[in-house]
Amino acid sequence: MRKKKREFQSSELVKSFARIYGFEDKLLAFEIKDFLHEYLNDALFSEIESVNLNRKILEIRIKSPLLKNDFRMRKTFFLNKFKERFGEENISDLQIS
Repeated sequence: MRKKKREFQSSELVKSFARIYGFEDKLLAFEIKDFLHEYLNDALFSEIESVNLNRKILEIRIKSPLLKNDFRMRKTFFLNKFKERFGEENISDLQIS
């Protein structure tokens, strides 16, 4: 049996596909949403409506006014956490709505 010259892991294949078709930001937004799911408990995570990354601005839409206010008060904390985890070159600002 002959060994293939180039073998991809599935994550590498998805990343190269995203780079070719220009939806790297959407892929990173999914990773951030998964991170939030791990970081918050299920009740809080269910209040998050959407997570998008548009021109290095992370946009998080939250249904609950209390959770929205908490995110706004701790915006710097969350922004630094996201930059630390996903790279400063990918995220420049955080918008909570």
